[in-house]
This record gives sequence, structure tokens and C-alpha cells, in this order.
Amino acid sequence: MKLLESRRLTGPNLLLDGPGAVVEVSLEPDEAEAAVAAWRQQARRILDAVGWQGESLAVRLFPGGASLAISAPIDALYAATEANEWAWAAAEAGFAGGVPDIKVGRDALLEAIAQEANPDLLALRDAAAARGAAFLSDGSLASVGLGTGSQTWPVDELPDPESVDWSAVHDVPVLLVTGTNGKTTTVRLVAAMVNAAGKVPGVTCTDRIEVAGEVIEKGDFSGPGGARTVLRDRRVEVAVLETARGGILRRGLALGRADAALVTNIAEDHLGDYGIHDLPALAAVKLVIARVVKPDGRVVLNADVPELVTAAGQVAAPVIWFTLDPGNPVVASHLAAGGEAISVEDGTLVLDRGGERTPVVRVEEIPVAFGGTARYNVANAMAAVGLAAAAGLPVEAMAAGLRRVENTPEDNPGRANLFKWYGVRILLDYAHNPHGIAALLDIAKALPAKRRLIVLGQAGDRSDEAIRDLARAAWELRPDHVVVKELPELLRGRQPGEVPVLLRDEILRLGIPPAELERAETELEAVRKALGWAQPGDLLVLLVHKQREKVLELIRTARPGEEKKA
Repeated sequence: MKLLESRRLTGPNLLLDGPGAVVEVSLEPDEAEAAVAAWRQQARRILDAVGWQGESLAVRLFPGGASLAISAPIDALYAATEANEWAWAAAEAGFAGGVPDIKVGRDALLEAIAQEANPDLLALRDAAAARGAAFLSDGSLASVGLGTGSQTWPVDELPDPESVDWSAVHDVPVLLVTGTNGKTTTVRLVAAMVNAAGKVPGVTCTDRIEVAGEVIEKGDFSGPGGARTVLRDRRVEVAVLETARGGILRRGLALGRADAALVTNIAEDHLGDYGIHDLPALAAVKLVIARVVKPDGRVVLNADVPELVTAAGQVAAPVIWFTLDPGNPVVASHLAAGGEAISVEDGTLVLDRGGERTPVVRVEEIPVAFGGTARYNVANAMAAVGLAAAAGLPVEAMAAGLRRVENTPEDNPGRANLFKWYGVRILLDYAHNPHGIAALLDIAKALPAKRRLIVLGQAGDRSDEAIRDLARAAWELRPDHVVVKELPELLRGRQPGEVPVLLRDEILRLGIPPAELERAETELEAVRKALGWAQPGDLLVLLVHKQREKVLELIRTARPGEEKKA
């Protein structure tokens, strides 16, 4: 048994419905039950000793370990991590035959709680709750209301709640989007619908924060920090927030209430992180966003994903299903019972609600669907319609938004961007797991090409077998040439060269001639090699993850023959 990690949970999360602290521990199977029981006993004694009798405990066991959490006041989360670590240390001591004394260190913990305490923060939170307004806080800022109705202050300069002009405080609709693949594209489609409806969207995703079409900051903002930035922007009328698995597990959600939530799909990715070892567990993580949806809100789910169908029984809010399968029995039963769904009928997206079937737009009119070839983007378009319907947007705005987003680096950067380079077709995408690559290759296989090349790489925090799975997925293209790239920014615990060797060995095993396999030390070098190899009529499939802007600039400025000389 060993303590692996201790961290704060700042919002609703997999273990708790609110803030707290969690320790991740490794456990052998024969010691798990006794170790968890010992932690429970010590944690409860410590919580009682510091006056936190009303706080709760939560445990999640998984193969090889456990997550052990305590709820805590929002103004004492650092102290809560100390309390939880202390509870685990006392459990270890007792488990080893010692006699833990919780009185030792109690005064220090009480002092830590006192130093962190912020009564003004709690008073403001309670005042917002009493008025039905959202409340957000982090280490530096606190706010009431959302978007156009928000007011924000430094946490050490909070007003008396009675001095706040509550008549000006209100919330705006909040739409949460998660899933293994398709999150960013779907967020952009929904934002285009919001814009078409005449409202100002605020968007977070894996590559930017954007409000009213203005890029506020670039980077991965799919966690709670990015969400709070958008929710505090007084221009925002509808917030569309990509909500990634990592943020949910590391910190929890930014807020405890949303109008609607969407899970695009569930597929193998990041398995092993934080004790998430299989698809049902991954689905449980994604569905944390469903727990905060208002009773009269909607949860939009993919009826073609068995794990979501199984888990839907635990969803409290009404569900809107979407499906690519016109005969999906889950959707048929749901509609027969008066439910809501989106499907494709004779090439048209159809919204069915209240027994009324409404055509939205033809698939051929949706640029990101590539005429229907990109089935995964047809699914993303249906998911976006479901979320827009949950937000009350008019059907005309849904159709306009779907027609508006193009397959370009400007509209949907890094997602199935297709363009020409001196007679060479280039398909650039962020696909980073087998499910995403398989979806992308539906497009690539449909494109005419004399020869095909793929640039392939992976982050180091996947298992050896998961990395080999990525190579096997890419091999379905039957490429004539492969460039395996290192991602030095994403080694994540591995040594340089480890991941490329795994990819190279698997591609060679699958049958590529050694002369048609190259290695590059960076993404940019990989693309240079791809351009150097290309001839008119070829197709280059570029999987780009960290250097997209530099890659796009290279493609804009490079000339045939130059890269051969580089």
C-alpha cells in the first residue's frame, strides 16, 4: 500500500457532488478491504476532531488501488488535502500494527484551516444560492451570476452580500460537452448555431477560449479554469464548454448547475489514468456532467454506444438520444414513450420531439460531414442539434450553424482540414486514438490518390499495447509511406525514442517495406519529410497534435523540392 497522489477537488467530480480532497493509493487485492476500512475510521475521527462532522467520505476501488475522498468547505481545500493525507498515514500506521494518535497534529491542522478560512467567500456563496444565482470561485477570484449577469471580485476583496446589486445578477444558459472524440467540432457547431440565433456564444475547447468570435487565449482550456473564464465574461449569452475527462478527474467541474449536457461517444483512450481501466468506468467519468443538469434540462446521449445506453438509467434529467442507425431499438422505444431524439432519414437530419418530426438540414449541406462520408461528423452534427434543442434554439439557427462551419483551419482548426498543396491533397487532423483515426480514415479512403502517406505519433502516457493499437488503426489506410514522429512535448514519463520505436516496430510487423518508413524527431520535421516525399496526385494524412500553427505555416510557405533539400 502506497500513497500515489493527493489533490483538491474544486467542484462536482467522480466521487463527490461538491468540493473536497482525494488521495490515490496503490493496494494489493488482499489488503484493499482492510486498508479502506482503516482509512474510513481514521478519516472520520480526524473530521470530527476538526469540527467537520457534516462532511462525507467516498471510496472508489479499482484494480491495483483506490481513490479515497473527503468532502470539505470550499474555503479549506488545501487543509482538506492535509487532513486526507493524515487519515491515510494514520490508516497505514494502524494497518501495520501501530496505534495512531489523532491528537498529534490536530492543532496544526486547525491552524491551517483557520488561515485558509474566508467567511466572506462563504457568505457570498450562500447569498447567491438564496437568490438562485450561480457562484464560482478559485484561488484568486469569486463571482456570482454567469456571462452577461456576472459580477466578479478578488477573493480577498469580496463585498458584503447586502451591497451587491442582485437585480443585475443572473445566469445564462450553460451547455457542457464531453466524450472521447468529437468534442471540439461539436462545440464549434453549437457555437455557430448560437451565433445564428443572434446570441453571443462563449466557447472553451482543447485549443482556445473564444467569445463572440474573438480568440481570448490559445491553448487547452477544456478544464474548469477555462470554463470559469468564459462564464465570467460579461459579453457571453450562451456558454458552450468542452469538458474533458482529465479536468473532471483532476479537479471536477467549474460549476454545480448546467442547462444541458452532451456525451458524444465513449472509446478507449487514456485508460489506466486515475484508476479508469475500462469503458464503463470511462462512461461514469463522462456522465459526471449529467449529474449537474437541472431537472428540467436535457442530457444528450449517443444511442449507438452500449456503455451510454447502459448508464442512461442513472441519468436523472430527460435524455435526448441521437443515432446513425435508423433502426436503433433504444431510440424507437424512447420515441414511442414520448421521448426526444435526432436521427437521419433519407439523408436529412430529423429532430423528433413531442411526437413532431422536424427536418433540420440535409447531410449534403453540412460541410464537416463530407457529403456523409465523415459519418462521425454526421453524428457530431446530430449531437449539436440535440444540445441546441435543449437550449431552445430555433431549428433555422441549427441549420444555419451546421451549414456555416467549413473544413478549414479558420473554422475548425485541426479537425479534418482538407486542402491542396501543388497538386497534393492534405488531410490534417488531431486524431490521437484508434477510434478517432478509424473515423478519419473513412474520409481518407474515399479520396482519390495515387499514393498515400500518414504521419503518426502518440503521447507517452498510453500503454505499449495502446500505442500498438494506434499503429494498427493507421495501417487500415494501407499507406505507401509512413513517417513516425516523436512528440518531445508529450513524453509524459517515457524516455525519448520509446514511443516511435513501438510505432515503428508494429508498422514493420504489419508489412510496410523498411524503405517506406521514416522517423522524425518533431512534428514539424515529420511534415517536412511528408512534403518532401509527396508528388502530385498523392494524399498526405497528417496527424498533428502540438505544432499545428507551425505546420500550417510550413504548408503555406513550402515549395515542391525545397523539403527534399532540407
